[in-house]
Amino acid sequence: MSQTANKTQDLKQMYKTIVDEHFPSRMEITFADDEKRQTLFYEKVMWTIDGVQKGIRYGENPGQEAALYRLLNGNLVLGETEIIQPGQYLASDIELLQSGKHPGKTNLTDTDNSLNILRYFKDKPTAVIVKHNNPCGVARGASLEEAYHRAYMADRVAAFGGCIALNRSIDRATAQAVSDQYAEVVVAPDFEEGALDILARRKNLRVIRIGNIEKLQNFIGKRFVEFKSLIDGGHIVQWSFVPQARSRADLKIAECEYQGNLYRVKREPTEKEYADMLFGWLVESGITSNSVIYVKDEVTVGIGTGEQDRVGVAEIARDKAYRKLADRYCFEEMKIPYNELKDEEKKSAIDERVRKEKGGLIGAAMVSDAFFPFRDGIDVGIREGVRAVIQPGGSGNDYQSIEACNEADVTMVYTGQRSFKH
Repeated sequence: MSQTANKTQDLKQMYKTIVDEHFPSRMEITFADDEKRQTLFYEKVMWTIDGVQKGIRYGENPGQEAALYRLLNGNLVLGETEIIQPGQYLASDIELLQSGKHPGKTNLTDTDNSLNILRYFKDKPTAVIVKHNNPCGVARGASLEEAYHRAYMADRVAAFGGCIALNRSIDRATAQAVSDQYAEVVVAPDFEEGALDILARRKNLRVIRIGNIEKLQNFIGKRFVEFKSLIDGGHIVQWSFVPQARSRADLKIAECEYQGNLYRVKREPTEKEYADMLFGWLVESGITSNSVIYVKDEVTVGIGTGEQDRVGVAEIARDKAYRKLADRYCFEEMKIPYNELKDEEKKSAIDERVRKEKGGLIGAAMVSDAFFPFRDGIDVGIREGVRAVIQPGGSGNDYQSIEACNEADVTMVYTGQRSFKH
């Protein structure tokens, strides 16, 4: 075997290897000043798999030691804010029904962020598909199968190897739809008779039941402490983010004053536009910033993440909407990915259809996690036919965005709160 072949084999083996980690069984974090000490007590999470105690498979990458800890006891009160109480476990204490290649760090953080988004949606079946800690498809539907199908087809390319989280017990039809694709993790509150047998056909799929999904709404508004580790071992500590705008009453029609003149969006949103904007804003809370997303009929159409400038991320989300719609049409009609389509005539027909429909963005809502510093970001969406915009507001140039909306008869609301996530 050549040296190159040996290296390739070694790399493949790394992904199959469970790292021996040396983190202790317990962890304590103490916040203290001269008058008071508050300690949080944690214990390491292990699973019994094939009779063997195992922790996290590995960390961010193969070869990185990692451990999962759950909050066992303690309380932290700072000012008027109190940490979420111990024992209310979600991703830190999963129930593995099928371990596959048991979870690594990325599987658990993807699971956690899918629940972070899913908790805001209760009244309708909802599916969240997360990949690399960002949603690639989120959708609601009349049935769980429909919600999953819509989320999957929103970006089935990115969904490959992702985490699927569902807010209803998985029925046989949904289980079959999930097992037809390749996923790393599926999470649900429960599984109807026969569903687990269908999912078991995917031997490496981690099948996770989290009973507390039924109580996810109890986690809305609750805080926990976030730690950001610095290269020198220091930490930035902050309370977790809680989106305040969660209902129509929390939104404000866009208006501002500039040089003594009042600027206000002329058109009130429709009920459908309110539904799409609120859906998009709550999905936004789980997306890496800078971000702009487009939503239509309570389905994510284009998701732009982690970009440095707002115009650029609006364009990225637009371009993804075009590409993903082309792939969806190709896959639905010919059962092959768009990139594998060799027939130029058929490809041109799909391209023309997508162009006429502007990537599915006509009538969509545009969602931004921070204000638009100039109108050029909003203009990206307006040119594609968006009809509603939701953003925090607060720029010194908000009047420009209001003018852009009024020129195109687009409505816009402010949340009054930024939603950065880094």
